[in-house]
Amino acid sequence: MKQLKRREFLSLAAGAAAATLPVAGCESGFAAKTAKRPNIIFIMADDLGYGDLGCYGQKYIRTPNIDKLAAEGTRFTHCYTGSTVCAPSRSVLMTGQHTGHTRVRNNAGRVGGVLVLDDGSPQRRVPLEAEDVTVAEVLKQAGYATGITGKWGLAEPNTDGLPTRQGFDEWFGYLNQRRAHTYYPPYLWRNEQKMVLEANRDGRRGQYSHDMFTEFALDFVRRHKARPFFLYVPYTIPHAKYEIPSTDPYTSESWPDEAKVHAAMITRMDKDVGRLMRLLGELRLDEKTVVFFCSDNGAARRWDGIFDSSGSLRGHKTDLYEGGIRTPMIVRWPGRVQAGKTSDSPWYFADVMPTLAELAGGKPPANIDGISVAPTLLGKAQRTDDRFLYWEFPAGQFQQAVRWRDYKAVRPAPGQPLELYNVVEDIAEGHNIAAEHPDVIARIEGYLKTARTESPNWPVKTKQ
Repeated sequence: MKQLKRREFLSLAAGAAAATLPVAGCESGFAAKTAKRPNIIFIMADDLGYGDLGCYGQKYIRTPNIDKLAAEGTRFTHCYTGSTVCAPSRSVLMTGQHTGHTRVRNNAGRVGGVLVLDDGSPQRRVPLEAEDVTVAEVLKQAGYATGITGKWGLAEPNTDGLPTRQGFDEWFGYLNQRRAHTYYPPYLWRNEQKMVLEANRDGRRGQYSHDMFTEFALDFVRRHKARPFFLYVPYTIPHAKYEIPSTDPYTSESWPDEAKVHAAMITRMDKDVGRLMRLLGELRLDEKTVVFFCSDNGAARRWDGIFDSSGSLRGHKTDLYEGGIRTPMIVRWPGRVQAGKTSDSPWYFADVMPTLAELAGGKPPANIDGISVAPTLLGKAQRTDDRFLYWEFPAGQFQQAVRWRDYKAVRPAPGQPLELYNVVEDIAEGHNIAAEHPDVIARIEGYLKTARTESPNWPVKTKQ
């Protein structure tokens, strides 16, 4: 799919915005419309499993604030990430293009990219480019203040992929996902400047990065409370390495030490979600703000027999089975998104850009794969299952997956026949029903012939 050049998109978006500007003295113009647009906070955990939250069945890890978020909003049980690992999932989220079209399709490129030394090994990082249009740009064009804190994963220094060159007014965190493996980094990025953390110099552990991201988020909300804002909070918790100032309240548990840290990380994040929600209440922004909470991909470790982080799902991170790509997704907007509701409507990260654009009165580019699920969020009738959701993962054996209606097809490697599962009746993908539904297989095979375009950074020869 041919990319729309950024300058063309910005010109079109600016023209659309100008068309809504009010005539002098008109009360129903742009200012009035802007006042009705919600603030948007999108919180994303890192490697959080589908079963790691109390509201999704977790029995041991305490998540009272996120559970309250679910009680006050809608909990989605068939929502999917953009990919099964970090960078491509974020690329899908930002661009609205699935992994057969988006710029970044794996954490490290095979060809091209920026060659960097990560943890002593060379890696080719593929940044977003100037022609890529992000959801932050769409919302900025709609009049929103835009901020991000946490892990970006879509740029290297001095590239066009930097958050501040992709629509974000303010940015604080990690650029490179490998460097985000430590929670006591020697430096972080503040906009386009390297911010040295003196308390972590020479291996000291004085500043815990997660806590700094929360403080940035709280400060951003306070400073932008008077106008519509978009705050993207891609936390690094609970991604390994397992580091935390304290394993409370799990220190005395008989679990392995890393399990204690995993649980304590999630509970620490939960407390910070609670802080953010309380601030919205204090600033009287509750009914003006829609809050999303999810994970970037499936659980890195299943923790079977302890936390069962993947729940009943098959697989985990790096798989295209449900355990690798199905995510908890909670959406809260008092008075607009139904409270205490559970929805099985299928949607995925490619839908985030058009959805937020509709909520904000913005206009996304034409070359995206997602659709707006705003009607679904707002409790209105919308059929979202009679379309194809697509994933590919070019690490090792080239994997592909498709969700259509209640069916999920998986091709574990090129040339292999599609496996087929009814993921409504068979959540664990334990019974391959491909032989029983040749008509479904034929329809999905037909879709796969046009599902993707070749990537210069991840060339692959498929054998379909």
